[in-house]
Amino acid sequence: MAHEKGRPYGGSYLEDVGWWHRPRRINPFGEFNTFMGEILFFKEYFKNKRGFWYFVYPFHIGLFLLLTWAVLLALGAILSIYGVPVTFASTNVGIEIICFLTLIAGVFAFVLGVFGTAGLLIKRSVDEDLKTYTDPIDYFNLVCILIIFATGLASWIFEDPTFGLARDYMQGLFTLKAAAAGPIFITFLLLLSLFLAYMPFTRMLHYVAKYFTYHKVRWDDEPNSRGSKLSQEVSELLTQRESWSGPHIQQGKTWSEQAAGTGKEDRADSK
Repeated sequence: MAHEKGRPYGGSYLEDVGWWHRPRRINPFGEFNTFMGEILFFKEYFKNKRGFWYFVYPFHIGLFLLLTWAVLLALGAILSIYGVPVTFASTNVGIEIICFLTLIAGVFAFVLGVFGTAGLLIKRSVDEDLKTYTDPIDYFNLVCILIIFATGLASWIFEDPTFGLARDYMQGLFTLKAAAAGPIFITFLLLLSLFLAYMPFTRMLHYVAKYFTYHKVRWDDEPNSRGSKLSQEVSELLTQRESWSGPHIQQGKTWSEQAAGTGKEDRADSK
């Protein structure tokens, strides 16, 4: 466990004789380091599926940079609203930095996004292990994301090399005033907006549950001690009655009754 102290070679406090008589030693920094290593570098993919990591990593970095790009555009738009020109021609070093970071974030977001998404599509199509876990909806989602990244990249190449028009468009959203924008950029925004509305209904929302997946599933080794909060929660769950049935489950019984074997005789008699 990432939060265990003094166990560099693995193991668990449950292996210690009389562990229940001693206070638990938890290392929150171990959890933080492991969790951030996974978020920032996707270490599990790198360790267990290196060929897949080469595309998973740039794909997710592209998504992170796309969000960063949008935040920087919003920052520039707000400054423009308050009368501070945000252009590369500015003599203000801070403004130049914002413009430069916006350009870098946008370009790398689109380039890495196209590369990563295209690679994931190909990898999932040819890798026998991945094909087993890839549904048609997964291909559809990746194609949609690839088109979004591709239209954003095309907009930068052909319409808006400094993202000045994108910043003006963002300013127009804040001020409710129309701003000029090229057809490719409009297509990019339309597709992105539709996809963001669609995403909450897909399994791509897994990033919201990532914290709980690690802390409440992989690393949850809280002991079920008598009188503890966990013990009370388990007791409440054991009183729930089942609405389904099967060879090993009798409908209408509580979980505690199922575990105790109550009703086995009834099922035996019915046979």
